[in-house]
Amino acid sequence: MKKKYDETYASSFIKGLTRLTGISESKLKKYAAENNLFNVLEHPNIIEPNKQQLEKIHVLNEFISTYKLLKLQEKENKIVLNSSTVAGEYFVSLLGGIKDREKFMAAFLDSGNNIIETRTLSEGSIGEAVVYPRMVLKAALDCDCKSIILAHNHPGGSLTPSIQDRDITERLVSIFAPLQISVVDHIIVANINYHSMAERGSIPQPSPKSVSYNAMPLSDIKNVKEETMDFNADMSEKDDIDLDNIDFLEQDGEEEDEWEI
Repeated sequence: MKKKYDETYASSFIKGLTRLTGISESKLKKYAAENNLFNVLEHPNIIEPNKQQLEKIHVLNEFISTYKLLKLQEKENKIVLNSSTVAGEYFVSLLGGIKDREKFMAAFLDSGNNIIETRTLSEGSIGEAVVYPRMVLKAALDCDCKSIILAHNHPGGSLTPSIQDRDITERLVSIFAPLQISVVDHIIVANINYHSMAERGSIPQPSPKSVSYNAMPLSDIKNVKEETMDFNADMSEKDDIDLDNIDFLEQDGEEEDEWEI
């Protein structure tokens, strides 16, 4: 009995099998015309592969099985940052014990507020960490994230956001707004306590005037330039974005509904 498959997907599947196993595309198409296409993987001897092709099919099957198992484990172990409380506790666990240096981090989230990746983006001595907006932008684009939670520690123990804390938040909110990536919170950690800017309603609205890629310190020293960091190669495609010609949007209301504050 002839099996019915979506032609586009079936063609892509066959081409992939050919590239990965070495079995000719015409042979696979001929078999798939009247038979279950998945037999090629599940019962590989039915298509009479040679020894090398059979070995490649076994490796491919093992990879697919392992991938499925890891995805199941990932689903069970996913960290969801869907509220200021959860985000605050998460970053306290990462930053609360650091008292000899300032550390700036970001959690990049998908549309379900699951953590795609958490990265340390800057680290320095007490009061001397510098934030590079281009580095944050590149990390966010690499992760293909929907939203971001910023976080850093105050080694001195103060939970009050500094002027620099508010400035870097506004700058990053403004950089990401045209890309429809929401900066949903900025967590400040001091010992075992935290301050959530979202919880206090102090996440700023985006402003075109705030868009700048100059590096910014998390202390009260003057802005520093990115003299030692060359992003030209990595950001060549991203730099084509013309921020001046993009409307600045408010934070996505749908995302705010998911963010339980």
